[in-house]
Amino acid sequence: MAPSGPGSVRRRCRRVLYWIPVVFISLLLGWSYYAYAIQLCIVSMENIGEQVVCLIAYHLLFAMFVWSYWKTIFTLPMNPSKEFHLSYAEKELLEREPRGEAHQEVLRRAARDLPIYTRTMSGAIRYCDRCQLIKPDRCHHCSVCDKCILKMDHHCPWVNNCVGFSNYKFFLLFLAYSLLYCLFIAATDLQYFIKFWTNGLPDTQAKFHIMFLFFAAAMFSVSLSSLFGYHCWLVSKNKSTLEAFRSPVFRHGTDKNGFSLGFSKNMRQVFGDEKKYWLLPIFSSLGDGCSFPTCLVNQDPEQPSTPAGLNSSSKNPENHQFPAKPLRESQSHLLTDSQSWTENSTNLGKGMSNPALTMENEN
Repeated sequence: MAPSGPGSVRRRCRRVLYWIPVVFISLLLGWSYYAYAIQLCIVSMENIGEQVVCLIAYHLLFAMFVWSYWKTIFTLPMNPSKEFHLSYAEKELLEREPRGEAHQEVLRRAARDLPIYTRTMSGAIRYCDRCQLIKPDRCHHCSVCDKCILKMDHHCPWVNNCVGFSNYKFFLLFLAYSLLYCLFIAATDLQYFIKFWTNGLPDTQAKFHIMFLFFAAAMFSVSLSSLFGYHCWLVSKNKSTLEAFRSPVFRHGTDKNGFSLGFSKNMRQVFGDEKKYWLLPIFSSLGDGCSFPTCLVNQDPEQPSTPAGLNSSSKNPENHQFPAKPLRESQSHLLTDSQSWTENSTNLGKGMSNPALTMENEN
């Protein structure tokens, strides 16, 4: 058994510290259950009908909140599949070749049959030195997890996990149910909170639980509503938080709407085709996280522009074709409607001419 050095001790301490926000939320949730279900509903409410209705609605929201929070925390982020990892021979070539055009030539050969369409800001193949793999579209390296995460949105300290392709739906439901949970508590606790200030409640322990419960629920409602609204906007535009701050770069240039297929298809990418699963923390997102349909409104100079018989110089957006390399079968049905290529055709980034081929360093 290898002795543990100072580095491993520091890593263990960091792992423990990362769980502090989760423990804080769990303790706050446990106290809110005691304050609402016991002190407010059972001790303070005198009307039996009001007690039953409030307890049933509360436990329903509480169960959905805890379920979605649990799934967000303990769903492992998905990493790129083996086909994106370099072979042993390709790694040796990269080590021998100096950075620059020779490096890029090795990566271009390795990426020739991969469904990737995004590039670095300078036009290079997106490559992770730490994981030694070619990054799939929308994949980024997380410095906290020290891994490449598929469709990474952000690393959330409140769930001690990366939010990405595998758990983004769970994260959205966690925000939605936590917001409903806080709004429900604030709404049903309001009349008793008012009685607290008008001396309408007996001077008992429940009095202080009711007061702090209303303050906590109202405060979290404000912050959660803004965060949930922002992520709803991201879903409608088919963007991640990282892509909202830095637009994806395709071979034809920057295009902030490159992955947007229209509101309906954007929703289906996250929540799936079956609406009965939309409100449940059950994985139903479309695709495999490695390849995504695109809405390329500028022609890709490295892809066949149009099928035989069509004029490649035509400016009719209906002639813009799908990426030449095949998408996964689980993704391709999103693009059965040719109109998806014409939606969101405004606000285009300008094309990049003759970009320098350099390596991306996102570590």
